[in-house]
Formats: sequence, C-alpha cells, structure tokens
Amino acid sequence: MRYLSEIGAAWRPLLAATLGMGTGMSIIGTVTSAIAPSLIADAGWSKAQFAMTGMLGMLTALSMPFIGRLADLFGVKLTALIGIVAMPLTMLGFSLIGGSFEAYLGIFIFQSIICVTTTATVYTRLVVQHVEHARGLALAIVACGPALFAAIGGPVINEFVEAHGWAATYRMLALFTTLAGIAVFLLIPAGRAHAALVTAPRRRAREDYPEIFREKAFWLLFGAMYLCNLPLTLILVQLKMLVLDQGISGEGASIMFTALAVGMLLGRFVTGVALDRFAPQVVSFVMLALPGLGLFVLASSWDAPMVVTAAIFSLGFAVGAEGDILAFLVARHFRTGIYSSVLGLLTGVCSLAAASGAALLSWTLARTGSFDSFLLTVGTSVVAGALLLLMLRKEPQTEEALPEPQPEPLSKPLPA
Repeated sequence: MRYLSEIGAAWRPLLAATLGMGTGMSIIGTVTSAIAPSLIADAGWSKAQFAMTGMLGMLTALSMPFIGRLADLFGVKLTALIGIVAMPLTMLGFSLIGGSFEAYLGIFIFQSIICVTTTATVYTRLVVQHVEHARGLALAIVACGPALFAAIGGPVINEFVEAHGWAATYRMLALFTTLAGIAVFLLIPAGRAHAALVTAPRRRAREDYPEIFREKAFWLLFGAMYLCNLPLTLILVQLKMLVLDQGISGEGASIMFTALAVGMLLGRFVTGVALDRFAPQVVSFVMLALPGLGLFVLASSWDAPMVVTAAIFSLGFAVGAEGDILAFLVARHFRTGIYSSVLGLLTGVCSLAAASGAALLSWTLARTGSFDSFLLTVGTSVVAGALLLLMLRKEPQTEEALPEPQPEPLSKPLPA
C-alpha cells in the first residue's frame, strides 16, 4: 500500500513531469518521423542528406551537461521555462522554411541546444525529489509521456500530414506546444523546496565533477549508453523510411508508429516495476539487449508485416526501458545534489551516440542504398553495451555526501 500511496501523494510533480516530457523535446523524433517523408519529397532533399541532420545531435550532447547543471542549481521550474517558450517558436519556424535545407538546419540547431531543457534531464528531477520507494514506477509514469504522445499523436500527425501538408502540421504543433507548455509550467511545484534550492549556497563545479568522474558506475554507464544509442536516430527519426524500405505501405506505417509507441509504454512500466523489485543491473541488461534481436530481424529477409511489426515493437520496448533505466541507475549510484549534472552528462553521451549513428547511417545509405549494413552493426553494439551494465555493483554506493558549502558570516565575532 505504501508503494502506491507514495505515487498518489506526489501526483502534482508527477503530472507536471509526465505532461512536460510528453509535449517537450522528447516528441521531436515522433514528429520528424511522421513529417520527414512529405518534407523531403516536397523539398527535393535526398534521404542521405536528411540523415545527416541527425549528426547535429552533437550539439545536444554538448549542451546537455550545462542543462543538467542549471537544473541542479536553479531547479526544474526556471530551467524548463526556457524550452517551454522556445519549443512553439521552433515549430512555427519550421513551417516557414519554404523547402530551404539551410533554414531547416538553422532552426534544428537552435532547437537541439535550447529546447533540451524540456527533457528527462530536467523533469525526472521532480521524481527524485518527491519519490523514493516507488521511484522505478514513478519514473516509468513520467517517461510514458513521449510514448503516449507517439501512440496518440503519431498516427494523428501522420494523417494530418497526408491531408494538409508538412507546413500546416508544424503550425498546428506550434499551437499545441504553446498550450501544453502553459499547463506544465503552472503544474510544476514552486513551494518552499524550490525557494530553498534557488537561494541555497552554490556548490562549485570543481567540487562536484571530480566526485562524478571518480565513480566507476559513471564510466560503465558512459560506455553502455553510447553503444546502446547508436541506432537511436533510426528508431526515432528514420522509422517511416525504414518500414517503407521493408515494403510496408504509407498507411501501414501508422501501424508501425502504434507498435513502437505500445512497446515504449510497456517498456516503461515493466522495467520500472522490475527495477523496484529485482537486481537493477540484471533488469537493465535484459531490457537493453532486446532491440539487438529486433535490429537483426530487420536486417534479415524476413519482411512479413507481422515480423516487421514485432521487430519495431521490440525497438520501442527498449527505448521505453532505457529512459527509466538511466534515470534510476543515476539516482541509485549518485546523490540527489548532483543528479541532473550526472544525468545531463550521460544524456549528452546518448546524443553523441545518436549523432555518431546518424553519420554511420548516412555513410552506409550513400554507399549501399540499404539499411541492412547499419542494422547489423548497431545490433551488435547494442548487445555489447547491455553487457557492460552487468558490471555495475549489486548495491548502491553508501558514501557520505560531501558537505554543502556554508555562507560566510557577515561580520567577525567580537572578541570576548
């Protein structure tokens, strides 16, 4: 009963984080996957050219540690506000590019740097601050926001693009993210805990980052997240083109979006409850090794619709599990005061991996015109990355947190 009552007591921060995740930067993969084929066809871009935009994830990798640090220093409400304001502006900007690839890149760069304040690095801090015993389940609830958007919004956006075109779709999304952003900002708690965080003495980066880099768990998570996220650009940005390449019709692609989203939702909840109840390192290995099988199947000659759907479902399941796993393991192995700083660094690694994967995909598409070589390569990397998680210690480190810096007295005491 205590397990679920803790969730109920924290309903407001959980709702804010869930809605924020489901309407923030995390939805860009679903949006781009649905819009990209129509945009590419109208603008006359090549698939290889568009795939190169995924390399700009490098910018996200560079900005994410700074975003995490902002959240640790100033709290969720102020940090998230930056992306809440910027997201609708980028959607409106995309609707006005008129087929210019240079304009698309410029807005994409802005979005990749600024709008990441509406991602898990910031919003999951609400979970860590308000939930302890049911943290895995709470993280699953919050992380299901993007999956719910993909399940409901993916097919809707796909149909809207077919009926009204990509420019009108971006304008509709600008209005949607504006209204959603207002709701999220009002829901984020801003009580005494927030005020204490904002006014507390600041710890210096030169004190916190050596603590992070001395921890073996950081480097294991670093390697695992890089290897497991190499196929991310394929899953979140190139999905529709991948299934079209498998012989699935444009209308059938909507089913694939649903399969991906359902897999993400199940991955979130199954993994969240499992992390609360079983050995986290074993759960993490099993869940993150799963997409390797799906990637190998997609690279094979088995292209029956049911087989492709099952493979896409496995990819979605792992994507859903990963967000829960990373946040849970960071909270398990690092203290709350540096949670977002650590998560920001590791999320940056994920973005770096996605950018590396995009470069590899662009290269293989240009040379072979097929996804198969890429699928085999990243399928192997995913399994290798999952194996690294088995090396994490069984129990969280129980080291005493470093003392918080104290403000100096305003004046020296008078002599006795």
